[in-house]
Amino acid sequence: MPSIEITPGHITLAQLREIRQGGVTLSLHASATEIIRRSAAVVQAAAAGDAPVYGVNTGFGKLASTRISKEDLATLQFNLIRSHCVGVGAPLQPGVVRLMLATKAASLARGHSGVREAVVQSLLDVFNAGLVPYVPAQGSVGASGDLAPLSHMTLALLGEGEMLVDGKRVPALPELQKHGIAPLVLQAKEGLALINGTQTSTALALEGLLRFESLYASAIVSGALSLDAARGSDGPFDPRIHAVRGQPGQIEAAAAYRQLLVGSEIRHSHEIGDDRVQDPYCLRCQPQVMGACLDQSRYVRDVLLREANAVTDNPLVFANEDGTAQMISGGNFHAEPVALAADALAVAIAEVGAIAERRIAMLIDTSVSRLPPFLTENAGLNSGFMIAHVTAAALASENKSLAHPASVDSLPTSANQEDHVSMATFGARRLGPMLDNTSHIIGIELLAAAQGIEFLRPLTSSQPLEEVHALLRQSCPPMPSDHYLAPDIENAFKLVNGGQLAQLLTRSTGLVVLS
Repeated sequence: MPSIEITPGHITLAQLREIRQGGVTLSLHASATEIIRRSAAVVQAAAAGDAPVYGVNTGFGKLASTRISKEDLATLQFNLIRSHCVGVGAPLQPGVVRLMLATKAASLARGHSGVREAVVQSLLDVFNAGLVPYVPAQGSVGASGDLAPLSHMTLALLGEGEMLVDGKRVPALPELQKHGIAPLVLQAKEGLALINGTQTSTALALEGLLRFESLYASAIVSGALSLDAARGSDGPFDPRIHAVRGQPGQIEAAAAYRQLLVGSEIRHSHEIGDDRVQDPYCLRCQPQVMGACLDQSRYVRDVLLREANAVTDNPLVFANEDGTAQMISGGNFHAEPVALAADALAVAIAEVGAIAERRIAMLIDTSVSRLPPFLTENAGLNSGFMIAHVTAAALASENKSLAHPASVDSLPTSANQEDHVSMATFGARRLGPMLDNTSHIIGIELLAAAQGIEFLRPLTSSQPLEEVHALLRQSCPPMPSDHYLAPDIENAFKLVNGGQLAQLLTRSTGLVVLS
């Protein structure tokens, strides 16, 4: 099995892709050992002393002024985990939990959390065994850390929680024992360090971002196929137009559309004698819209990559090589960067779907596309793509509601001690349904555009677009008359998410969505 060596503070996006996918093992770079030990020694000294230190010998949140006796410090940490396991809802997907385990280990290994090596190793051991803690999806407001979901993850490490095995909840302890992993025993501050932090919201947002790669590539391809099916102009993709604006994503997107259309017989067939002056925006403005979404996704990538490498618990330990040290309370657990990034990605996902829905509407409108009404030969007897478009419209409308920013909806918690929260965890979690909606919209567009191409035969499209057409036809036959269309939509949905169109886009145009 391939192995990834984690260098704390330097995890790459490529490594995060592999971690999410699974099938790899994780190890910690040797350089982390000494700083972890120095940090842990600071906390152990604080626990042995008399001065109050938040989270070490005090209660939590509004109870921070309550002192805890030395003999109860371990119980304090265990009780913290138990009491914070209050999540509800469906379990998080295994890929998300794998990202949580890995990024929490990497964060603690930065040596500012005061935990022992055993804590980091426990996270790595569970990951390497292929175990997936059972973590309910709902219950975090994205501040003071993702407390509830990270507590469920931690309780599994302690042998008192649950694991997700073949989609079913099972007790964690037998699974740990089966793989020779001793349940973790917490010491001072370690429970707090494990559940303070943004690893759940970050993992959910990373899941959304990594899924967006395939969706975005598929939308570029489906948009180009619709352009050719509608016999649209490639003039709006002229590089000079985009160079004078200077937006990098727009320039790259326009270049991709140009490359996808090179050599199309359909395009050449209407260079002379076509009386249309300008195409509708859903065709003409694709580089502007999709380019802006590309830039948006890269901003999100940069924020999330920083957060995946960050130290986000509290209080933090700053231990120096000369033996001096400080423990400082702060607010790195506040997930506002993740919340704003998730909101930005949500808007991009919605926009990709919104303009695709408009292209479907254009294709079925014979007055604009000049194709048969609803893309069927005998309209009236056949409804063609009439109601497939209705489905796309319904999904685009759902996305408009889901794209409302989560980050502006703070609610105070912990008796007003935690009086402004980010809502990053919901903001990131809602990306999944939005991606499903938009992937279905793009799937419907692929079907509609491919049907449009059928009406232009024997003319052919470009080589890459003909490849897309053939790939779609492997599982989705033409529709000269009405047939059961829902299975075709699901097969097209799988094609959108499967990565084949992303590979084709990169191979044909050189465009890489997220490097």
